[in-house]
Amino acid sequence: MTSSIEFAPGLTVQGVQPPLNLRDFKLIAFDMDSTLINIECVDEIADAAGRKAEVAAITEAAMRGEITDYKESLRQRVALLKGVTEEHLAHVYRSRLRLNPGAAELVLACKAAGLKVLLVSGGFTYFAERLRDRLALDFARSNQLEIVNGQLTGRMLDQSWGDICDGAMKKETLLRTCSLIGCSPAQAIAMGDGANDLEMMGVAGLSVAYRAKPKVRAQAKVAIDMGGLDRLLELFHA
Repeated sequence: MTSSIEFAPGLTVQGVQPPLNLRDFKLIAFDMDSTLINIECVDEIADAAGRKAEVAAITEAAMRGEITDYKESLRQRVALLKGVTEEHLAHVYRSRLRLNPGAAELVLACKAAGLKVLLVSGGFTYFAERLRDRLALDFARSNQLEIVNGQLTGRMLDQSWGDICDGAMKKETLLRTCSLIGCSPAQAIAMGDGANDLEMMGVAGLSVAYRAKPKVRAQAKVAIDMGGLDRLLELFHA
């Protein structure tokens, strides 16, 4: 493995030689929870059901790669959300969800350089679609919670592309988006923090770990451990 170099404090690079040219890339794909935004939405929703600690423990294990079946881990967590109201989802979005530092700046810089922007998440459409509209993202894919009479049922709905957006689906989504816009995966940047991001990061030309779990940080070409998402721009020509 190529040895890693601390390019600047809190910014580590391995396997690439900066400076790079942002315009050489055509797509940037972001994970949502704990990457583009500051929270794990499923954990905050669980707070309303008095089950945050229980759900967060499963989330942490899944993100560290200690649970190999991501789909089953997500079904378990969503089942614990049964009865939470849609109003609580709105509360999480309004009061707890924040963009991570540098998120808007990085998105704007990428769009200005001609890149398309994809949000691909093991989280939920309720949040991903609002972020897509808020940041004018080009594509978004995530999981859809079933809501009946204003309450979560503890289940998710199948969508046209499949049942759950897990690591394999994140990879497939990145590859299909590359095909759709006419670029190669080598022209894609993938940013994430958890084990379910590794497959899409593995096929992208530039993989970026943002304040990530150790397993993810070790495999990424770039690791941002301090500062905001826009620190990625330090690797590119001004």
